[in-house]
Amino acid sequence: MKNVLLGSILMAVAICLPVPARAEVNVNIGFPLPPPVVFSSPPEVIVMPEAYGVYAVPSIDVDIFFWNGWWWRPWEGRWYHSRYYDRGWAYYANVPRFYYDVEPGWRRYYRDHDWRGHRWDHERIPYDRLHKHWKSWDEDRYWEKKKTWGVQGYQHRPEKQREELRHQRQKEYQQRPEVQRYQQERHERQKHKQRGDDYQRKSQKQRTENQQREPGVQQPRNNHQPSYERSEPRGQQHQEKASQQKSHGKSEGGGGKHKEK
Repeated sequence: MKNVLLGSILMAVAICLPVPARAEVNVNIGFPLPPPVVFSSPPEVIVMPEAYGVYAVPSIDVDIFFWNGWWWRPWEGRWYHSRYYDRGWAYYANVPRFYYDVEPGWRRYYRDHDWRGHRWDHERIPYDRLHKHWKSWDEDRYWEKKKTWGVQGYQHRPEKQREELRHQRQKEYQQRPEVQRYQQERHERQKHKQRGDDYQRKSQKQRTENQQREPGVQQPRNNHQPSYERSEPRGQQHQEKASQQKSHGKSEGGGGKHKEK
């Protein structure tokens, strides 16, 4: 019964979601939301070197990023996103693709004003300025081309080296204990959902077969008799046939007597 209920809830949510949302988010019921982070005022952000269009909130110990018009937050191996920095978090089924471009030690570099041996004159960007300009900054690649993210004497990594670095960070991320726990939990939920879906399909098939076997629905006879003749009771048809035979017998008898005279 629980499997059927879970499958019904998942199906209802999937139907109600608009198409873009269904393509982006894998709906999973039951994952808890992260605890709220209280801000006394809208947070300032810094731009992440070598991570195009990615901004981070440096004033708190919790990782909160801004990318592509959304705020992003990892928690207990899972990811959440929101249009707001302090509320409205929703579970996101995948690791956002920008994350493997983020340097894991960025907080230390931020504190030391040093980015891999180069002075990092990072700029604190007010919240209002970010929301006003982030689209044009992304389109123009402003921080990379004009500001080099504030890193003095910065030299761009070759693309091949950047790709190798992404793969390395991805492997390190997958080895985190909280990520492995989440992956195991997600796998168990998917197996549970699959069992519920299988049970629901079997139940629907059984109901269909039972309905087809139910009596009371007669198939139309394949003959050429008029419908009013087919609808007459068999007893009435027998009586009419006997009456016709009797009348025919009388007619033949009457003819024989006429000849004798």
